Amino acid sequence: MNRIYHLLFVLLFVAPLSLCAQTVTISDYEREDTRDINFDIIGKINNHILVYKNIRSNHKINIFDKDMNTLETVRLDFIPERTFNIDFILYPDFFYMIYQYQKGSILHCMAVKMNAQAQKITDPVELDTTRIPVMSENKIYSTIYSEDRKKIMIFKIQTRYQKFNMQTLLFDDALKLINKNRHLIDYNERKESYDNFLLGNDGYLVFTYAKQSGNRDNSDGLGLVIKAPLQNSFSYQDIELNEKYIDEVKLKIDNRNNRVIVNTFYYQKNRGSIEGLFTFIWDKANGKTYASQFTALNDSLRAEAKTSGLLRFALDEFFIRQIIVKADGGFILTAEDFTSDKRGNNDFNRYDYLYNPYALSSGNYYYNPYTGYYRPLNSYNNQSIRYYYDNIMILSISKTGQLDWSKVVHKSQFDDNEENFLSFSTMTSGSEIHFLFNEDRKYQVVSDQGISADGTIKRYATLKSPQKGYEFMPSLSKQVGSNQMIIPCTYRNNICFAKVEF
Repeated sequence: MNRIYHLLFVLLFVAPLSLCAQTVTISDYEREDTRDINFDIIGKINNHILVYKNIRSNHKINIFDKDMNTLETVRLDFIPERTFNIDFILYPDFFYMIYQYQKGSILHCMAVKMNAQAQKITDPVELDTTRIPVMSENKIYSTIYSEDRKKIMIFKIQTRYQKFNMQTLLFDDALKLINKNRHLIDYNERKESYDNFLLGNDGYLVFTYAKQSGNRDNSDGLGLVIKAPLQNSFSYQDIELNEKYIDEVKLKIDNRNNRVIVNTFYYQKNRGSIEGLFTFIWDKANGKTYASQFTALNDSLRAEAKTSGLLRFALDEFFIRQIIVKADGGFILTAEDFTSDKRGNNDFNRYDYLYNPYALSSGNYYYNPYTGYYRPLNSYNNQSIRYYYDNIMILSISKTGQLDWSKVVHKSQFDDNEENFLSFSTMTSGSEIHFLFNEDRKYQVVSDQGISADGTIKRYATLKSPQKGYEFMPSLSKQVGSNQMIIPCTYRNNICFAKVEF
């Protein structure tokens, strides 16, 4: 039996009283769904919520009705052993599940079309295979798709013998192959990196290339790599950095205006402190630079953003989280203050996160401290680690790369050995972006702060656990409607899901 709670809050502002209501519906849990399970919120089809779950070699999909009652639990018995890297692409009345598995020395990349009842519409089809050497990395396939979901790309990257070997397979939304291509170039894994693989609605593949002068240095070279859907060649566009240094690069495709947006924090000297934001906008239609802008971030913003220490170090632990494109070609950028330390050892710093491949990546990319995926407790090492997720910095950037306004949402979060209850998520509703995050270490109170197009921040009613024992993981939530979010939560060490209607 599900639990439905109607939460009614009255908030007092400087203005007169305003009324805000939230409806929270929490699913039951299954005994086997402990915190060791992996899950992925597929989304909503025909008013049903679908959630994929996996523990070891067991794969299943839970189907919930609008009140989060479990309609059915579908066991995915057709999935072979040694299956990994499962991705979902959701459509109004069906979804694709794309997965890879290993049999012997052969990797198989497969796809299956499924309906709202999680039943196969078609038998699994093989998209590609790869023979891999013994003891080599086997998670080589990745899936990306366009914003309108009309283009799907499967690509694989192998970096052996100082070569970057990339193969791309572009499909339409019926999984009909449009183009297959291979790209092979020289590669120095200590100084070069490729990242941010995105697919435009027009089928163009875009990703970034960065180069460092030395190991663990900041990058002093940056470029865009672009492949047209029917061309077999890749084009490289150098981005001028004016003798400045960068590290973490984030890419976003503006499909409405046919542009590519690149953002990164920049430095005046190698391994110095962050000076500001560099924005580069590429006009894809005309094949030329639309905007290139270095924006120094001033002391007033630094003073508001910092949690401790000197102003010049205030931004050094901020990582770019999201780029939300506006209709006119401008965008909202969010960044979060993130640090961690091993208990009893030296703290990690920014360079450890960005240039230490020890962690969660497949071996092809540098470690990103913000994955957006659920991590079972203490699953990667036996050392005690404390994670800190603090203030959120919000920048509104114009279509020419100019800073319109900046704001800081204040929060202070930490936990030992687990990140799933920390950080934040966003929900776009009308002209506002809502920031959702836990307010305290009990994880039963979720703050909701909305920011409008002009930068006005409004505090909404907090979302509270209606019963002791429920703890929310808002950073792993997924928006499934104009005013609906699915937020994973735990109850007595079991995973369940809350549907929140705002």
